[in-house]
Amino acid sequence: MHWADFAALTLSKRGNKHIIASGITPSGEFHIGHLREILTGDMVMRACRDAGLDVESVFIVDSADPLRKVYPFLSDEYEKYIGCPLATIPAPDENGNPSNDGRSYSQHFLEPFLAALEQIDVKPRIIDNYESYSNGEFAEKSRIACEKADEIREIIERVSGRELAEDWFPFNPYGHNGSLDGVTVTGFEWPYVHWVQDGEPGKSDLNKAEGKLPWRIDWPAKWGWVGVTCEPFGKDHGAAGGSYSTGIEISKLFGDTPPHPLMYEWISLKGQGAMSSSTGNTIGPLEALELVPPEILRYLIASTKPKKAITFDAGMSLVSLADEYERNASRDIETELLDDELTRRQRVAIEDAEGTLRMSRIGSEDRSPINFRHLAMLAQVKDDDEILQLIGNNSLDRLSRMRNWINGPHFPEELRISVRNEVMPGLDNSITSALNESLGSCEWDSKSIGEAISLAFKSNEINAKDGYRTLYLAIIGSEKGPRLAPILAELERSDVLKLLG
Repeated sequence: MHWADFAALTLSKRGNKHIIASGITPSGEFHIGHLREILTGDMVMRACRDAGLDVESVFIVDSADPLRKVYPFLSDEYEKYIGCPLATIPAPDENGNPSNDGRSYSQHFLEPFLAALEQIDVKPRIIDNYESYSNGEFAEKSRIACEKADEIREIIERVSGRELAEDWFPFNPYGHNGSLDGVTVTGFEWPYVHWVQDGEPGKSDLNKAEGKLPWRIDWPAKWGWVGVTCEPFGKDHGAAGGSYSTGIEISKLFGDTPPHPLMYEWISLKGQGAMSSSTGNTIGPLEALELVPPEILRYLIASTKPKKAITFDAGMSLVSLADEYERNASRDIETELLDDELTRRQRVAIEDAEGTLRMSRIGSEDRSPINFRHLAMLAQVKDDDEILQLIGNNSLDRLSRMRNWINGPHFPEELRISVRNEVMPGLDNSITSALNESLGSCEWDSKSIGEAISLAFKSNEINAKDGYRTLYLAIIGSEKGPRLAPILAELERSDVLKLLG
């Protein structure tokens, strides 16, 4: 069965009601690597629904997290905001300076990501962490953490193998300047944590957003009050001694049951390594969706088990991925599964393909009559009106994505086509004459054109390598390129014959 269906089966043994969580700190531009977490969760949710479970998906925005440093895309003016929650500092403008457009830093980076989620049919309930602290939803877990500070210290030091600072405390108050930096806790008396910053005392109310739990405590606290039963997370959190390991014990200390883990590997850019918002080695979700149909982006995640790394390539690998998706989408899987002579391996492969397609589909999603590879060719030899007559006016978004891809830096040169508008001098007349005669009388479709080309070479004892080289030069001015028969079929016969002299 598909990996998401297997996760749903595991969850069904825990009960009928489930909350699948994913989340992120909006510290910089989101990239498609971030989509792996939320799509993994969304696919488990789909599988749970297919299994008849009561399930909900939530996306937790860690806007209470502080700005940790001045990233390369920010100006030095952000130095004064280090340690302040992302929900309370201004969004950067196009030059990386704090803007006055009324939006927070968190909103600035979150909004385009949510727009991308809408396109890939992911519609979770959004939980804003800073608002959750403001509403007192962390108050009870924060109280337990403060009262059991020594026990939590022991868990973190024992499980992680690292020693905490002497003045460590399981709650980080925001100081007089709104920053966590330079704040030392001096005591706790419900509901206040007392502290001092730069010699000035203060106190923070645990019922308000006047501080936050450190990450290793904040995470299991969310599991408890949100009711999370399953959460995908990156391999860094799942490493031995990592935050999931400490989270298990802290969650139990809170009186909760830790969620079912689903660890995933990173998505890397081909030839560039793991994506990173802080280094700028990214392709953003909206940028990817300007090139890649949303169902293909979902298929990328659905077709790969979470613990297997993914290398994203917006070049020829994208064509291969689309070919694979379209090949599977055209199969009659229900009929295939009726074959009693299938081996166990064959049956597993078919069921896995069915699950992958189920996790990839966007809404009702009518299949286009033109596949991705063919559309890439059409978009280079025909205008939009001609193409939309073939694929339907409701496929304008699909055509727009294709044009963005063709005109951008990722389009593979081996697929690039530029049909000549005049006869190339110096071609072998014996070859062009034979092709002219054969192509002048055949049916004008891809199959017939391919047969006519082969017949011209065979009947006139033309070496196929020389023949194709001449034909490619005559039509696109290059010695090789994409398959010619489908290209010729989309051109006017008279134009092709003119180029052949």
